[in-house]
Amino acid sequence: MVVFVGGVLFVLLGAGLWIGIALPFTGILSLVVFTDFPPGGIVAWAGFNWNNSFILTAIPLFIFMSEVLLRSKVSEQLFRGISPWVSYLPGGLLHTNVLACAVFAAVSGSSSATTATIGTVAIPEEKRRNYNKRLMLGTLCGSGSLGLLIPPSIVMILYAVIVGESVGMLFIGGILPGIMIATLFVIYIGCVSLLRPQVGLVIEKLPLKPRLKGLLGVMPTGILIFMVLGGIYLGWATPTEAAAVGAGGAVIISLIGRTLNYQRLKEAMFGAVKTSSMIMFIVMGAAIYAISIAYLGLGARAAEFIGSLTVSRYLILGCAAILYLGLGCLMDGASMMLLTLPVLYPIMMGLGFDSVWFGVALVILIEIAQITPPVGFNLFVLHGISGEPIGEIVLASIPFFLLLLLGFVIVTIFPQIILFLPHLMIG
Repeated sequence: MVVFVGGVLFVLLGAGLWIGIALPFTGILSLVVFTDFPPGGIVAWAGFNWNNSFILTAIPLFIFMSEVLLRSKVSEQLFRGISPWVSYLPGGLLHTNVLACAVFAAVSGSSSATTATIGTVAIPEEKRRNYNKRLMLGTLCGSGSLGLLIPPSIVMILYAVIVGESVGMLFIGGILPGIMIATLFVIYIGCVSLLRPQVGLVIEKLPLKPRLKGLLGVMPTGILIFMVLGGIYLGWATPTEAAAVGAGGAVIISLIGRTLNYQRLKEAMFGAVKTSSMIMFIVMGAAIYAISIAYLGLGARAAEFIGSLTVSRYLILGCAAILYLGLGCLMDGASMMLLTLPVLYPIMMGLGFDSVWFGVALVILIEIAQITPPVGFNLFVLHGISGEPIGEIVLASIPFFLLLLLGFVIVTIFPQIILFLPHLMIG
């Protein structure tokens, strides 16, 4: 049964079929072959009930917020507001890449949007100043992946819906790991720049007044972060309500800054509709697949088999990590999660891992998969906006790929990095 389900799915995906079609087709075919259960009922139930979710309403709202910010000058103001505060450090403006991506990730929810938005501003500026090309591309490639980890995160919402976890707990659990990984990037840039001063230029330190003036460019993003994350953490709003407030706030801030017109608003709305439709189509297909897996008992059997093995649970976690790094060469983060969770989640819970911890750790693995050489999704996003050869971008991404792996190892050894704020939130 396992061989049949896995084989059908592998053949369909290998043939280039959309994952939103391959998943439900595999689920329906498995039910037809192995059971007498009518698949039509599952299709109708999953198609309505999994999309008729108050929590999932947050996805198009967060995507719309990201689309509006992508078309406004908020990212440019953010970059120019942060740069005077870090430009005198070893590494210069390269630190701005990391910090701007980390801050923009807190209002984006998407690694590709974070990479594209900050990269569009940073690359011309740093090329003009003759920064080391490889380190510049690497910082953008690695830091852009923080869009998945630092809340709001679309893949965290999907995880919460699939396993029945709290979106707010996952969001808050991603904050400290995101800050930790951004700090690892900053330390690496500083060390490389000290060892090779020609790599990262140091710009003269500006007086306090121009630096304070530059913070005005950071204020719009800071306000949005407080509106979204502050509302969730303080209990003022659910994640869906916070997404609505954030979407409205992004429009208002862009209108006040006179960076949004009717054409850009129209493009943002159409972009949000297209991306949301694609995600929800995959969600519906994954629902059919997950229900079929559960009805056939494959997830429970896999969890029971793994639990009977006399091996360390961390060895199983390592195998799961390798699986995600491989899947990163084939599909995006949301698809990876929807494909694997029906089987992988029961296994990890059976091994005693915390559900919130596993959700955030899984997002870190998906982050790593997004820049897994040679075909990680973020590599091609950066290739598209920079025009640099994909081989050069792959080489640039390797140190940050290793730093992300280090981040995953650290949160595995010290799980409280993820769990501290959620437990504090409960209190």
